[in-house]
Amino acid sequence: MSGAGAPQQQPVDSRGLRVAVVAASWHDQVMDGLLAGAERALEAFGVEEPLVVRVPGTFELPVVASALAAEGYDAVVALGVVIRGGTPHFEYVCSAATDGLTRVALDHTVAVGFGVLTCDDEQQALDRAGLEGSREDKGYEATAAALLTARTLAQVRRGRDA
Repeated sequence: MSGAGAPQQQPVDSRGLRVAVVAASWHDQVMDGLLAGAERALEAFGVEEPLVVRVPGTFELPVVASALAAEGYDAVVALGVVIRGGTPHFEYVCSAATDGLTRVALDHTVAVGFGVLTCDDEQQALDRAGLEGSREDKGYEATAAALLTARTLAQVRRGRDA
């Protein structure tokens, strides 16, 4: 985990965008950090009244993200964490979440913020969760990316330069 090469995502006025955050419930400490990072980004970008929805786990993120996209949300931020164990379960859940969220973005032409941590151990997740002492704030980053993409999509739909 280097974080090197990450783009500078300066907040831009995103008032008027309908934004939903769908977050898994596993790993309370990591998820609390990811959600707090998302909330910081939403505030910095001026998003008013975002919807926050919780689901049991990362596997459930795509179906709820799809339902939110179908309801007309401009951006859906998906937050979750999967920590490698001793079985192939890690690969199945990571693949299903990644493929499912990609499908949501493409099928609905909606911005989807990918804030799913796929880590070898709990410390890696904590280092990315945006908590005090964390090296990265993936909840903020995923939300900022979704908002910037939603604004670009709005410009494309209006026929203006992106």
